[in-house]
Amino acid sequence: MKQLSLTISAAALLALATGCGSSGNQGQLVGAPNTMAYRSPAPVGMVFVPSGVLKMGSSDEDITGKNEALIRTAQIAGFYMDATEISNSEYRQFTNWVRDSIAHTLLGDFKDNGDGPQTLDTRKAVNYRNPEVQDQLLSLYIPAEQSGWGVKEFDNTKLVYHQEYFDFEESAKNPTQPRGNYIVKRDIAIYPDTNVWMRQFSYSYNEPITRQYNWFNAFDNYPVVGVNWFMAQAFCNWRTKLWRSEREKNKQYFESSFRLPSEQEWEWAARGGRNESPYPWGGPYIVNKKGCYLANFKPQRGNYAADGGLYTTPVNAYFANDYGLFNMAGNVSEWTNSSYFGNAYEAVADVNPDVSYQIRDNDPQWMRRKVIRGGSWRDVAYYLQNGTRDYEYADTAKAYIGFRCIYPEISQSVTNRPTRTAHR
Repeated sequence: MKQLSLTISAAALLALATGCGSSGNQGQLVGAPNTMAYRSPAPVGMVFVPSGVLKMGSSDEDITGKNEALIRTAQIAGFYMDATEISNSEYRQFTNWVRDSIAHTLLGDFKDNGDGPQTLDTRKAVNYRNPEVQDQLLSLYIPAEQSGWGVKEFDNTKLVYHQEYFDFEESAKNPTQPRGNYIVKRDIAIYPDTNVWMRQFSYSYNEPITRQYNWFNAFDNYPVVGVNWFMAQAFCNWRTKLWRSEREKNKQYFESSFRLPSEQEWEWAARGGRNESPYPWGGPYIVNKKGCYLANFKPQRGNYAADGGLYTTPVNAYFANDYGLFNMAGNVSEWTNSSYFGNAYEAVADVNPDVSYQIRDNDPQWMRRKVIRGGSWRDVAYYLQNGTRDYEYADTAKAYIGFRCIYPEISQSVTNRPTRTAHR
């Protein structure tokens, strides 16, 4: 019995010394225990754009733009990108979420989270047709006598999204300052400006498309327009919240945030691996062998319908490029995260280049310029080229500007690097 007791004690000491039953490393360097197995998330509707070397700038001689789009070589880390421009239907999911959140707040639909603060209970749908609910939400409606149509109508100007995000770049520049100083807060009216179809085209009858484009089912798969840069940013912020809350609820890893691409990321994706080609499909022509146009733009001195679309076309029209991205040329120009400066290419870094400026309320108008890329249904072929730069003011909305998001994926962008074996 005494010998059995000594044997058990010796085994316990051995287990303690070697870590048996805890980490199981047997005295070896095997890494920290309990590390979670990571599987890269792939957001729905996005395709992966791999890491690579971008030869940015004009693909052909460009005399007028030679000083603002200089030929540069840059390394771009991989990322996911929306295969199509954000559609009316997808953007409507955002506006409906904001509408319902405001309604839940007015109705007092909150849930108790124990010791934590109360949050909106968005699990139940708001019955907007219920007369009692309508009475409580009266402040969200335009009275029938003021709507212009003789019926009560929802006031879309009340759709305001509260956006908050952390400014990593400014915080990195001032590491000794409290982090709370770099939380950016904005209240943004997020309903598309439907009047752009009439306001931008004088002496033109565009009332039908003005009234129908944003909400009518026939336009669900068309790109959302009438959104300014701040609204596109708000959409990315909301989409991140939606994605993050679902992954955290399922105890899944959350790696990054949705955002607008930099203009270099956009150009790298548009080229689709054809590094020195003028268009996403290659080039140098804008028609295929059958004489069909390869994008929605303004051909033949203004024959808009010659390419199959008088205005915009569905987001998945025409052929995708070699990365699986649709309409990287034509249809609608797309907002990027980059600020527009004529000499930006002279200052950018060689790895993940970007020149972005955090717009402030008192900035002059020229500081509010944001790069747009890809050309649109109203542009000539020059603006469809991969290397062509253009800009618009961040607080303006147009009938020919939309956007798409990216989801940076740093872990996957470096998986193809060579492995170095250590010899001891």
